[in-house]
Amino acid sequence: MAARKDLSVVRNIGIMAHIDAGKTTTTERILYYTGRSYKIGEVHDGNAVMDWMEQEQERGITITSAATTCFWNDHKINIIDTPGHVDFTVEVERCLRVLDGVVAVFCAVGCVEPQSETVWRQADKYHIPRIAFVNKMDRIGADFDRAVQMMSKKLGANPVAVQIPIGKESEFIGVIDLIEERMLEFNEQSLGQEVVEKDIPAEYREIFSAARMALLEKLADFDEGVMEKYLEDTKVSASEIYTALRKATLELKIVPVFCGSAFKNKGIQPLLDGIIRYLPSPLDITSVDGLDKDGEPVQRKTTVDEPFCGLVFKLMSDAFVENLAFIRTYSGTLHVGDKVFNPVKKKQEKIGKLLKLHANKREEVEEISTGDIGAIVGLKFTTTGDTLCQRGDFIILESMEFPEPVIGVAVEPKSKAEEKKLTDALNKIALEDPSFTISTNEDTGQTIISGMGELHLEIIVDRLLSYFKVSANVGKPQVAYKESITTSARGEGKFDQLTGAKGQYGHVVLEIEPLQRGGGVEFVSQVDKTTIPDMFLGAIERGARDTLDSGPLIGYPLTDLKVSLVGGSYHEEESTEMAFGISAAMAVRRAAAEASPVLLEPLMQLEIITPEDHLGDVMADLNSKRAKITGVEATGDLQTVHAHVPLAEMFGYSTSLRSATQGRANFTMQFLEYDIVPAAKADVIIKKIRGI
Repeated sequence: MAARKDLSVVRNIGIMAHIDAGKTTTTERILYYTGRSYKIGEVHDGNAVMDWMEQEQERGITITSAATTCFWNDHKINIIDTPGHVDFTVEVERCLRVLDGVVAVFCAVGCVEPQSETVWRQADKYHIPRIAFVNKMDRIGADFDRAVQMMSKKLGANPVAVQIPIGKESEFIGVIDLIEERMLEFNEQSLGQEVVEKDIPAEYREIFSAARMALLEKLADFDEGVMEKYLEDTKVSASEIYTALRKATLELKIVPVFCGSAFKNKGIQPLLDGIIRYLPSPLDITSVDGLDKDGEPVQRKTTVDEPFCGLVFKLMSDAFVENLAFIRTYSGTLHVGDKVFNPVKKKQEKIGKLLKLHANKREEVEEISTGDIGAIVGLKFTTTGDTLCQRGDFIILESMEFPEPVIGVAVEPKSKAEEKKLTDALNKIALEDPSFTISTNEDTGQTIISGMGELHLEIIVDRLLSYFKVSANVGKPQVAYKESITTSARGEGKFDQLTGAKGQYGHVVLEIEPLQRGGGVEFVSQVDKTTIPDMFLGAIERGARDTLDSGPLIGYPLTDLKVSLVGGSYHEEESTEMAFGISAAMAVRRAAAEASPVLLEPLMQLEIITPEDHLGDVMADLNSKRAKITGVEATGDLQTVHAHVPLAEMFGYSTSLRSATQGRANFTMQFLEYDIVPAAKADVIIKKIRGI
């Protein structure tokens, strides 16, 4: 029972938001007020505890998620601060997969921005309860009510204000707690450490009463006790409101909304109270789902009495120790020296060292238990998304999906001596980052590294040169094109060869047909065992899929098509898997060349916020970039332009936008989908890549 009691005071939370909404500043204040840090770190000064990478400090942004632990009111809070930039969305994805609750930070001026929507959808996918913090209430243009309305409109959320601000912009001095019915001010002399409770000022009484009534009205929809008292017009106690709010938050029916200014040290302590009151402990996640060795659903209770299982959600290479594997423990306890089983790789691993993390500082521990987030040193086979479980046990927990890279650059070592160093460094980065891939251009022999955007690749190249000390030449960014087909076609492949004493025979007829965008690649067999035995089907599928890695136009991967095995023949004695694999490759190549192949390019979803004076220049520039404008909306004297634009047209866009708007506009961009390149443009690209 003691272990259960311990778990009830644990919170595993993440802080997520759009870039520049103030996530890291909020986290820094949490560390300061909980006594984890002795001085406040600032992002703009480059001394934030959680932004410890050199590249983060230079740019003032979070690139890699950082984990830490702090204590508040006898509760233990494990926090992960996640990046806001869309190029690092994979970092958010893998952290959300293992967290129990989330604090979503919104800028009181920008409110719900594009990346806020992306991270919100990611949290929806994993059914994570969340609370919201409207930050930067001291900024010019701050509007708490608008932020709450936009959460409802843009995110489809059900936000409920549990506080309202006193004053706004430079007049913002504190908050009114709608539940405890009191005013909270944060003493500036003590850097906000001292919270002063006061009666609600007379001029705020009316606003407070309306806001409290709105809170009770929403809660009445989810709690019968509150509803009865609300209808009878009798007072609802603070403890009843807390209970009803917690229940509705855990059931994803409500999002409690707090407000403050992290930079001005206002509103953080009530937010910490909210984390404890409304977000789940590991005990609220009563079980975790997985699959057993037969692929059947299986559950583990989240207690220390169950066999150990945990999910490795991130790998990190380290200059001092071997690879660090970040793990969330769902059941049981993991000890130093334990031998565990990786059911995904079907390998045994030995636990050499266990660590608890505070940003880039670490502390060795003897065990990590249910509900803990920690790190294992030196795993040999395990990669991101793998499950680890007790020896003799078998459970595979739900893994994560990672987006495909859309942009690449060529890298080559400056000398032969640097070649191995470059390969080793790239492999380490690829192990850490599932959204980063390495490939070789067959025509030129160049190594191409691919990622989620220009900033993503810029950071990787920066790490190669400064952290891994590799001397390398780096090319210009290139778009990761793909190929597809627009008509159905049939191809036949026959491999009939005598090698030594034994012959090799394989014969297949394949049909390929287009699928809708995003359909990927499907393979189906429509032949019976008498035409081609089942034992050869795997080899035929492998041969077909491997060939699709290089399309007929310029060698980019083929996608969005279905391959059907419709005929063929075999020889009882001389048919082999190799022969069928080769014949499948021949058939796919022939069919793809006949199926009217087309070139696909990544389309990006673009949002530009510009002063009204420059709207015409921005629109004219977009029209020259093959952009499709999907909407323009006004907010005050600013205009927000939404567009879909090919990535190929967007290199260096930040410079051209700055010069067109005197540096007053900004934009965010994220991958939307692949689409067909117009024929005339495709001809130019194909000729350029072929060197014609």
